[in-house]
Amino acid sequence: MTNASVREFKMPDVGEGLTEAEILKWYVQPGDTVTDGQVVCEVETAKAAVELPIPYDGVVRSLHFPEGTTVDVGTSIIAVEVAGGAAPVQEAAPAAPAPAAEPEQPAEQPAARQPVLVGYGVATSSTRRRPRKQPQDPAARQAASAVQSELNGHGAAPAAPATPPAAPAAPVAPVAPAQRPLAKPPVRKLAKDLGVDLATVTPTGPDGVVTREDVHAAVAAAQAPQQTAPAAQPAAPAVPAPADRPAAPASYDSGRETRIPVKGVRKATAAAMVGSAFTAPHVTEFVTVDVTRTMKLVEELKQDKEFAGLRVNPLLLIAKALLVAIRRNPDINASWDEAAQEIVVKHYVNLGIAAATPRGLIVPNIKDAHAKTLPELAASLGELVSTAREGKTSPSAMQGGTVTITNVGVFGVDTGTPILNPGESAILAVGAIKPQPWVHKGKVKPRQVTTLALSFDHRLVDGELGSKVLADVAAILEQPKRLITWA
Repeated sequence: MTNASVREFKMPDVGEGLTEAEILKWYVQPGDTVTDGQVVCEVETAKAAVELPIPYDGVVRSLHFPEGTTVDVGTSIIAVEVAGGAAPVQEAAPAAPAPAAEPEQPAEQPAARQPVLVGYGVATSSTRRRPRKQPQDPAARQAASAVQSELNGHGAAPAAPATPPAAPAAPVAPVAPAQRPLAKPPVRKLAKDLGVDLATVTPTGPDGVVTREDVHAAVAAAQAPQQTAPAAQPAAPAVPAPADRPAAPASYDSGRETRIPVKGVRKATAAAMVGSAFTAPHVTEFVTVDVTRTMKLVEELKQDKEFAGLRVNPLLLIAKALLVAIRRNPDINASWDEAAQEIVVKHYVNLGIAAATPRGLIVPNIKDAHAKTLPELAASLGELVSTAREGKTSPSAMQGGTVTITNVGVFGVDTGTPILNPGESAILAVGAIKPQPWVHKGKVKPRQVTTLALSFDHRLVDGELGSKVLADVAAILEQPKRLITWA
């Protein structure tokens, strides 16, 4: 097998605009056979850990980087020998069409960019694809089709015999190989896990790229009309990461000091928090509340058959209380558009839940949480927490949040002043719930008490609105029957 049959797989942009990723785990070694769609490694971006599938069949020749290495997007990370491969095909320069007398020239012109699998790599001159100009004569069109077929991962198309331009009646396009749909590796894997043929999906991304939302929409369209798209999302990728994943080199110990490189999720969190703290004017208000009745309701719901198999805890009712408070005070569910100098009020709630994971703090959100019943909300919370703990939270699950809850009480902390998740209007911190002396019905009694803290963006939310929301949450947790009367 010659060098002409070696394919280089480049680090893709798996996080929509990210510039680098760290290789966490290789699932293959040199000499292993791989097939199209097989996961070959797991990488961590600034947003999440993502598994990368290889887009062709072959045998692994070499791994270019060891585990723990941070690699720039567009850099080759693995070489694969492809059976029956052809020499690398370069894309014809669109600005210099070949003369009609020499139809074979377009395929041999200098390349405008390095050969890159469409949807898997980065052009050397731009991060955005440019529309290609179509050659006008049939022979040039056929040569360009062969180039596109190779770029799309179908292998080299059979070379068509050169035909003189005197036979324009024979159409070339109908016999050209079908182009492979454009999509990033995680989207291809998602489609494979859900059994969706990407060729049947209508793309909505830039330059005709299929997005995760397009795949979910295709699944929703194929299911019952009453089922919504969010319910079709998988709980976790089908290929689990091994439990014995080695930790990447994380620190340098000089005896008196230990230096820990800031990268991945921690690096992104640090940048986001600094940007949020110095962009949005924060205001935090506090309230201490008797949640004894809420704790009793939690115990009753655990025995309810409607919640069989679901995780029922105080966070569930706190989340529901916040959703009801937002419905009563909808203006708090908004964002600030700096460019347009507008306040954007959201008519949906994507409820973020801050989660501490081995890779750092992440904030996945429950899409359209406002429309969920209490059992549905419990199921979504359970799925969100288990996926985060496994390190399998997808980048899309952490995008589009509107408000967030952070439960600092699990660490035994009474309260705090939480920093807003970037782009959101409010964040509710929940302190530890513990017995305290409390005046109840005119007598001092031990009651279950907690302190709530609500931080909000003072550009969007004034003191009156923020106080109303916090007071509503406290009132519901004190008298949970208000979940019914205020609904």
